[in-house]
Amino acid sequence: MGGNLTTYDLISPRTTAYAAVDMLKRGQHDMVVERYGQAKPIPKKHTKSITFRRTNSLARATAPLAEGIPPAGRKLTITDVTATLEQYGDFVTITDVILDTHEDNVLKEAVDVCGEQIAETKEVIRIAVLKAGTNVFYQNAVAGRSTVNGPPSRSDFRRIYRSLKKYKGKPITKIVKASVKVSTEPVAAGYVVLASTDLDADIRQMDGFIPAEQYSNSDKAQLGEIGKVDQFRFVLTPLFEAWNAAGVSGTTYLSGGDRVTSAASCDVYPMIVIAADSYGLVPLQGQNAVKPAIVNPKPQVGDELGQKGFVSWKMLDATIILNQNWLARLEVAATAIPS
Repeated sequence: MGGNLTTYDLISPRTTAYAAVDMLKRGQHDMVVERYGQAKPIPKKHTKSITFRRTNSLARATAPLAEGIPPAGRKLTITDVTATLEQYGDFVTITDVILDTHEDNVLKEAVDVCGEQIAETKEVIRIAVLKAGTNVFYQNAVAGRSTVNGPPSRSDFRRIYRSLKKYKGKPITKIVKASVKVSTEPVAAGYVVLASTDLDADIRQMDGFIPAEQYSNSDKAQLGEIGKVDQFRFVLTPLFEAWNAAGVSGTTYLSGGDRVTSAASCDVYPMIVIAADSYGLVPLQGQNAVKPAIVNPKPQVGDELGQKGFVSWKMLDATIILNQNWLARLEVAATAIPS
């Protein structure tokens, strides 16, 4: 469309503000990974990196004190984890014919679907980071991904619970609030398990499963939460993808997303178990979260007849695992035809 574009800074501030808020609201609607990380919003004058800081635990003071002699004392130590911000963006082209002939508010619809695209883009980027964690468990304690041959069980999560406790992984007690403003809200304490909706039936068949609708305060269930087992709360999203045909051969479990009638390697699904502050992220909240641009079709260099306009967006994002021992990945199969 040439170099003579109407940019974010040149359109009406009111239009810009409404577009940004609408994108954020639509984007927030279906995000689950967003809720459970340690949020660090982008400052107004940001750089290409964001640093998350953790004060390390002190060594235990097990030596008895000598009478009248104070101990040497301790020095606080800090662990910094730095994430590099990456830029993402896209746009939707709007033609003059569509604007002139379509009965709906096309620009408003374009803003809405861009908001949805922003959310899904952030989610899959974050899921990829979490899936790459190094603290890995396999269904039924098998030797690796290629030997996975069954759904999750209660014993799998008891092994993970033991590991999280060993390394002082704390239950999640607050989450990022679903809002365009940067804020948090309290939740019932627990470890959160993020997984694919393909595993819904297998999770519900685990020993000790309590569905969300049977919680004493069921309206406090989180977006995508289907229930809990012991200290674990299960939150599902269709954006979690399996490693196709990566497990043991058979006909019982999904392969390529479908049941197979002859022996084929099953798909292997990641289940991400998270403790408090296990990963950091830049939230989709606040005035710096997304930068929109809206241009109605109008004559300009490169589009002399004014046939094309657009709605566009760009954002900076970073997601990073802050402590590998506070985040675990359990790899399992999904039953093809649940009972």
